[in-house]
Amino acid sequence: MIQHMPFPRRELPSMTRIRRKVPSERVADPRSEVRQQLLDRGLQERVKPGARIGITAGSRDMGGFVPLLAGIADAVKTAGGVPFILPTMGSHGGATPQGQTEILRRLGVTDEAVGAPVCATMDTVELGTAKNGARAHLDRIAHDSDGIIVLGRTQLHPQSAEGLASGLLKMTVIGLGKQAGAQQAHNHGLWDSVRHVPEVVIPQAKILFGVTEVENGYRDTMVLETVPGRYDAFLETDERLLKVSQKYFVRLPFDHLDLLIVDESGKNISGSGMDTNVIGTYRATGKGPHEPDIKRIVVLSLTKASLGNGLGIGLADFTTRRFLDEYDPGTTYANLLTATEPESTTREAPMPLALDSDREAIEIALYTSLASGAPRVCRIRNTGRLDEMWISEALLEEARRDSSITVEPGEMRFDAHGNLF
Repeated sequence: MIQHMPFPRRELPSMTRIRRKVPSERVADPRSEVRQQLLDRGLQERVKPGARIGITAGSRDMGGFVPLLAGIADAVKTAGGVPFILPTMGSHGGATPQGQTEILRRLGVTDEAVGAPVCATMDTVELGTAKNGARAHLDRIAHDSDGIIVLGRTQLHPQSAEGLASGLLKMTVIGLGKQAGAQQAHNHGLWDSVRHVPEVVIPQAKILFGVTEVENGYRDTMVLETVPGRYDAFLETDERLLKVSQKYFVRLPFDHLDLLIVDESGKNISGSGMDTNVIGTYRATGKGPHEPDIKRIVVLSLTKASLGNGLGIGLADFTTRRFLDEYDPGTTYANLLTATEPESTTREAPMPLALDSDREAIEIALYTSLASGAPRVCRIRNTGRLDEMWISEALLEEARRDSSITVEPGEMRFDAHGNLF
């Protein structure tokens, strides 16, 4: 092997831990609360003895995910039904039943934890064509069930359209549509499909109720609502709760960074691994203002719950050999190709420069930022948890002016191999 020159690096400055006050209101007992909401809404009148009721479970690791699934299963059993879990995550998990079941297992969703078995298939029933031309698909097991309860999270989507984002309608289209439905939805424009495909699906699917939440800044359940399984109810709830979610959405406290260090990215955090509402939508589209203006991003690892799906790593500038070892091209490409939309790009999938250790990746990335003076560096766990982070000295004065931030003692340390963890 040909020898190469040592790569140019810039030493990482001293880093200080800070904590932020973020929205912390939460539902004290999501399991009991969702059970009671469903029973109060009349679930017992909708479920016949022995009826098989499917409960949707996505791949995002939403706040209170396992307790909410368990609480819905509790309600179904109280009503005399037999609950089961439907993996509802489009093309994730390599677009295979085994992969989607494994993702749920890694998120803690097991028969023992939620009181209901996971029943997975990628087969669908085609229900018709929506106004925008997308063919509507429904998970075959869901189609053959006696009823469905859709569990979702209302939140800004990295590429959301005004008025609609992640929520009950998207779970109905992308989740219950499996890979075939997700591909149709994206090919015909995701947000047109999210608005129109449920007009075809909901009247034909046996959707009893929708359950949706808004998270606080710690990814706990802050708002929890149960609504009738009707298109108008899903649409009204998605639009109304999106405004609540926008109000409490947590962003980075700094508008300009030379380097952002992200400990982990993954599909359980955001569809793009890192939420572009946090790191800047221009990183995905190549268009628009650089808000926030981040010169370089280095991602250190891929979450286990991603099952090798590294979609979004192309939004970073550097990563590590560890991420490269965890990255499964086939699983990632299946998701990328399913999500092909008009005017979309493939920039989210390719690997950036991958270095041997965290320190090497960080210091080479910092060098390429060409920061003048003391560099502005911030390290976060992931884009979904912005209540705690590490910052360089150049950001300390700005942080101290922010009444929501507390500066804590401590030193960020690397191990003997140059890794942070």
